[in-house]
Amino acid sequence: MSSRTYEGAVEKLNTLQSNAATLQAIRASGAPTKAEYAIPEMIGFLRRIGYTPEDLNRLNVIHVTGTKGKGSTCAFVDSLLRHSDPSWKVGLYTSPHLIAVRERIRINGEPISEELFARYFFDVWDRLENTTIETQEFRTPKPMYFKFLTLVAFHVFMELKVDATILEVGVGGTYDSTNIVPKPVATGVSALGIDHVFMLGNTLREIGWQKGGIYKEGVPAFTVEQPAEGLTSLEQQARDRNASSFTVLSTIPQLSELKLGLQGQHQIQNATLAIHLAHHFLGVKRPNLAPALPAPLSHLFITALEKTRWPGRCQAVVDPSRPGKEDGSGSTTWFLDGAHTVESLKSSAEWYFSPGVGLSGTDKRQIDHTGPTRILIFNCTSGRSGKTFLGTLLSTADVLLKTHEGFAQNIAAKAGLFDHVIFCTNITYTDGNFKGDLRSVAMTDAERDKLTPQRELEAAWRSLVPSFPEENVHVLPTVGHAVQVVRDVEEADPSASLHVVVAGSLHLVGGVIEAADLASVALATSHV
Repeated sequence: MSSRTYEGAVEKLNTLQSNAATLQAIRASGAPTKAEYAIPEMIGFLRRIGYTPEDLNRLNVIHVTGTKGKGSTCAFVDSLLRHSDPSWKVGLYTSPHLIAVRERIRINGEPISEELFARYFFDVWDRLENTTIETQEFRTPKPMYFKFLTLVAFHVFMELKVDATILEVGVGGTYDSTNIVPKPVATGVSALGIDHVFMLGNTLREIGWQKGGIYKEGVPAFTVEQPAEGLTSLEQQARDRNASSFTVLSTIPQLSELKLGLQGQHQIQNATLAIHLAHHFLGVKRPNLAPALPAPLSHLFITALEKTRWPGRCQAVVDPSRPGKEDGSGSTTWFLDGAHTVESLKSSAEWYFSPGVGLSGTDKRQIDHTGPTRILIFNCTSGRSGKTFLGTLLSTADVLLKTHEGFAQNIAAKAGLFDHVIFCTNITYTDGNFKGDLRSVAMTDAERDKLTPQRELEAAWRSLVPSFPEENVHVLPTVGHAVQVVRDVEEADPSASLHVVVAGSLHLVGGVIEAADLASVALATSHV
């Protein structure tokens, strides 16, 4: 019997995960099971915990979806609103979390406390326990993991009476459990591309239709510049759903001159979307605070953009146990990016393999093997093409390095990019256990015991980089084992500078933050 503590809440929450067999059946079908029932079912759950969809309009929602960049866009919007009026109480709901499930529900930039999470979690749990299922169509007494957390988030924001809510879609848009707010203040779609397993067989037109499902009658619909096929679907959705306007945003030139709090060239587009969403929100709720656009950005907006933090996305973290000397020797820097689509991995490589991030002006590794020792830790969800993902990472690096003086020689071999590559599961600890918040029941026995996805990644790497030293390719059962390889490399050469690139999965990034004891620096957030 679990207790009514935070740990007890997490234990109960984990019972709502879809197991491996369920996920495999969904993947085989090519689409979420009974998608047409998803929204009516979610509304039924909402009513059972005491709310109607119309009640949610009081949360003053900004709703955001997209294939990549939706979380970063939400983080920018959150910072912009909090800086615009520090007296506001701003709610933020995102997914997934990195090391603690309560990270998904934030108030004024900070995850709610363990005490508050447990209190509101059990409020929702008890209300579902004590109410009956509305119709025979919906026989599930409780929703699955993400839907349940969405209910908890709505309950938290209603109880705490937030002034604004930034709501990130989980998957897709049309049938996502967040898509039950009848009239948000504004809706936005970030960059489109081929994303989650459910959409691998779909065209950009179909994906655009899914994402555009968050547009609402009488509500402005925003998006960034998109491929023509996806843009056509978004525009049609905005028209069919009677959005008050449909705006395709060109990037704001001034943003390229700023040092945004989130790194990577792709963040300029995300910041552009966030600025327009925040600007519209302020125009509706606090017109006196809304700066003129497209005039130069206000000092307040600039400050908000520069102070935005979003852990695990294009984030460089110096290991507090090995900060090194002024010249960088003896240091370990973790480059954390949960990129898990082809498009986001390309952006990740563009971020890391650029001067001032992963490369320095004196780093001529391809010629004389100076520069840091580089280690790649990688994993991706079963069902995705590891060879395509790794190929994207390598080919993007190839192109970038050829543009930087000092990196033009021997690029084709690719072996010089990393000294070690590690393919591991997302299991947290070396004893084979997960941190409670990171537990996953979505792994098959083969994935856990035979390391099938990791072996496939190893084979893909060897085919892509046949000259890479065999002894430096590591297939490991846990994140803890991967971190131990890094510690062994540190110990072997205490004066070496290490770069550890972690990509392919936000769950992997979270596991690394936990196993490498990086939370104190990686999860730090800015305050208004």
